[in-house]
Amino acid sequence: MILNLAVKMNLLYILIPALVAMLLSRIFIPFIILVTYKKRLFDPIDARKVHQRIVPRLGGVAFAPIQCCILVISLVIMIKVFHVNLNLQSWAILPSFMMLLCGLVILFIVGIGDDLIGISYKWKFMVQLIVASFFPLSGLWINDFYGVAFMQELPPWIGIPFTIFFVVLIINAINLIDGLDGLCSGVVAVGCMVLGGLFCYHGAWFHALFAFVTVGVLVPFFFINVYGLTRRRRQIFMGDTGSMTLGYSMAFLAISFAMNNQFIKPFSEGAIVVAFSTLIVPILDVARVMYVRWRLGKPVFKPDRNHLHHKFLRAGLSQRTAMVTILLLTLFFCMFNIVAVRLINNMNIVALLDILIWILFIKGCAILEKKKLFARMQLFINLL
Repeated sequence: MILNLAVKMNLLYILIPALVAMLLSRIFIPFIILVTYKKRLFDPIDARKVHQRIVPRLGGVAFAPIQCCILVISLVIMIKVFHVNLNLQSWAILPSFMMLLCGLVILFIVGIGDDLIGISYKWKFMVQLIVASFFPLSGLWINDFYGVAFMQELPPWIGIPFTIFFVVLIINAINLIDGLDGLCSGVVAVGCMVLGGLFCYHGAWFHALFAFVTVGVLVPFFFINVYGLTRRRRQIFMGDTGSMTLGYSMAFLAISFAMNNQFIKPFSEGAIVVAFSTLIVPILDVARVMYVRWRLGKPVFKPDRNHLHHKFLRAGLSQRTAMVTILLLTLFFCMFNIVAVRLINNMNIVALLDILIWILFIKGCAILEKKKLFARMQLFINLL
């Protein structure tokens, strides 16, 4: 009974900051829209963009400040005012959170510069490498593969470079899926809700707090980005400021869950598969696009319109239907892997099933597109 009461109180201490983050986001984003319209800070329209009207792209300016402030203030209030026992080993956990906040601030500054005046990709890549190295420096890195690729415990000389590579990959993968209204914020929100729920289940309350604060920040942005604000339906994009900080946040949560560290959470079989399941869609989509570019003899880093959401739009789906379809696919992979790691002892089989499902999904989409079934499906949706 006492344990249940403690769990309920901890859930309440997580829910309240998430609601405060939601309220602050709802207040700040309309203010940002007002400033961007007055200063004419709009996203440029070109051949790669889906939108064909002026829309500001500084919505992501609201994310990192709210995340950082709510996280720190909540921790201080819980410990100093309410004397909450979060089962927190400060010497093992706080360094990684301090580095997380530092990385968010750096990416926030670079993102604003890129959204306003543009920054060379080489400089952005260097900054991403620097902030990615913050996690191993704080003691947070992928140290166990849980049997994936027939590897268990990883030595630092393998795990640390892999972690840095993974962080940079996620930052860019999240950035590249920011091509439809609500898609990037929706994918990250789904991932944070899943990881936040898993952290709660394992008693990692501080990590769960950050996950749900991130969800709280994204909810108002999602609705304004998709449906618009006021009668004029004024929308706003998150820009690189938002996508890079969200990618960094997702990488932190995924690595924290994947790391075999009893001070974060108890050992969980197949944790790396479950953690990465929240990111399967953006990662495999980037891998597919780069493979197609390589096969066609094009530069692998040259932007194009070959991402999954572009394929859905060309097939006849509306932006909103394409967005919802990808969000459901992301949620499916999360739920599938959570169940699969409990039923299947071999993590290689689970990983291969993920890849097989993805390939079948892409092949199935190609068949539906060729037979124009997507367009008929969208027509039926419009009639509902």
